[in-house]
Amino acid sequence: MKIIENINEIEKPYNNAVVTIGNFDGVHIGHQALLHTVIEKADAINGTSIAMTFNPHPIRVLAKNGQPPLITLPEQKAELIARAGIQVLIIVPFTKDFATLGAHEFIKSLLVEKIGMKAIVVGKDYTFGRNKEGDLNLLREISNKLNFDIILVDWIQASNGLNRRISSTKVRELVMNGKMDDAKKILGRYYQIRGTVAGGRNRGGKLLGFPTANINLHDELCPKRGIYAVTVEHGGKSHLGVANIGYSPTFDDHIFTVEVHILDFDKNIYGDRIRVNFIERLRDEKKFKSIEALAGQIRKDIIHARKILAGAA
Repeated sequence: MKIIENINEIEKPYNNAVVTIGNFDGVHIGHQALLHTVIEKADAINGTSIAMTFNPHPIRVLAKNGQPPLITLPEQKAELIARAGIQVLIIVPFTKDFATLGAHEFIKSLLVEKIGMKAIVVGKDYTFGRNKEGDLNLLREISNKLNFDIILVDWIQASNGLNRRISSTKVRELVMNGKMDDAKKILGRYYQIRGTVAGGRNRGGKLLGFPTANINLHDELCPKRGIYAVTVEHGGKSHLGVANIGYSPTFDDHIFTVEVHILDFDKNIYGDRIRVNFIERLRDEKKFKSIEALAGQIRKDIIHARKILAGAA
């Protein structure tokens, strides 16, 4: 997949461009449906499949407060869009100046003339342009004048009792409540955080007998505090693990950490990037009366995690 981070990099319009536009935070199965429709249409007209997104998220530029945590930062979002099979990802730098671009100008100058759009794939609630002044009615009006197709993709409803339209907001809610299996149903994969392994407080291995990788969190959406069965990706390999998110109340030092004990693993990975997939929440954090009691519970957590991870494989 080719990634464009500056519109000026586009020297000429793409051949029969089929475009979808959005923030795609999480690249959940609703987003994936849009992307797959783009690919199908591009294949049908011998064209180019294109996704356009924005960085930073527009709400970070336009909202005065209440900015939601991101589910996927740009690196992971690009990987997931590439995995879907899109040929070109255009990442538009979102600024206050860009936000003033009118709806008609956005479609005509940027999408049709610059990119070469012959079809656009959108959801039923799609809006565009300055102050979201463009809607489907205006899009249809412009399409008749500029000769491009509009393909509407139905909203996807969450199944298995979630009973709601799939959205990034719903994903955030589930992850922040520790409902990792439900989040997986919407994402189409396990929720993942990424980070750099940092030096910890030197007690996991020495005091407890369970060395941990302490992560400087790169992602912004953090699961609910507690203990989780996880898989850990490092160096192209996947490992089983148990993660602790929270304040380690037994030690009473009130420092928030994300720590992962990688099972059957003894390599020094300080400074390395790892990816942690959250499979299932095991329990809440708990303050134990002694280090020995905590170590005993960790042994039980590992046995529990192995059973869960064996079933998730």
